Amino acid sequence: MKAVRLHGYHQTPVVEEIPEPVVSGPLDVVVRIGGAGVCRTDLHIIEGQWAAAMNPALPYTLGHENAGWVHAIGAGVTNVAVGDTVILHPTPTCGLCHACRAGNDMHCVDSSFPGLSHDGGMAELLLTSARACVRLDPATRPEDVAALADAGITAYHAVRKAIPLLYPGTTAVLIGAGGLGHIGIQCLAALTATKIIVVDRNPDALKLAEQLGADHTVVADGRHVEAVQDLTGGRGAEVVLDFVAEQGAEHDGFAMTGRNGSYFVIGYGGTVQIPTLDIISTERNIIGNIVGTYTDLAELMVLAESGKVTLHTKTYPLSAAAEAIADLDAGRVRGRAILVP
Repeated sequence: MKAVRLHGYHQTPVVEEIPEPVVSGPLDVVVRIGGAGVCRTDLHIIEGQWAAAMNPALPYTLGHENAGWVHAIGAGVTNVAVGDTVILHPTPTCGLCHACRAGNDMHCVDSSFPGLSHDGGMAELLLTSARACVRLDPATRPEDVAALADAGITAYHAVRKAIPLLYPGTTAVLIGAGGLGHIGIQCLAALTATKIIVVDRNPDALKLAEQLGADHTVVADGRHVEAVQDLTGGRGAEVVLDFVAEQGAEHDGFAMTGRNGSYFVIGYGGTVQIPTLDIISTERNIIGNIVGTYTDLAELMVLAESGKVTLHTKTYPLSAAAEAIADLDAGRVRGRAILVP
């Protein structure tokens, strides 16, 4: 089968032939990929930022946002059948540790991360587990929802944690209306009554944000922190969701957060440097976010299949993976890039 393989860090991945994965364990599931998202994390992987954390054996197949159709199942699989349309939770888990049993399965002590720790889904077939499979309406096209498997679940997970803080009359600021951010806007609009302010340096991204439910948009032009303060009456926002968190956005995000507010870090790449006095004197919170739970993904798919959350995508054939990665890196993709084998 064809797959997008990374042979070395700081090198462009290549499409090549590799053996097809096969079922070997009772809970194994092989999925025929119908859509694989191209994520900024893939750019970070290529740059080597995940090498120490995941230590994958090179070469390996990229792709951690995957949806498709069940191709083969192990003898113990009962939740899906061959032919079912599925989206895959990005981290197959054990189901037995405390985190899994408590519903925090993205913190499983024995999880794996296809596309980061070993072969992922930028390929014709992917080996995963029954626990990762969320069955979808057969009418759902995998290429339309694939990026919800990571970008979507990550945005939804952060918004879901923020919901108790976003009662009517509050303000939420969302930094970055790109691949994750445009999903976060829709989740905020669908699940809360908060006023939504979106900050981005790209005018096209801000136009999309307005269409998706933003109440106000602010151009990141160096005066955006003051603009947010003006829109919040000088108080700052109860919640800031930072989908960028690099190149200075991580400093702006905390500055936009009001007293007793919460700054949710979702994007990454920067460094947060804040005087501890500024934290304790205002009781502002800094909250990290990674992926989400199986339940988060299942709930998000209900929103997606009811039309309340939609992905804005640009599709590429698998053979054009290098072009998709280059377009994402250059900012030429509005929403998400999707590879379709």
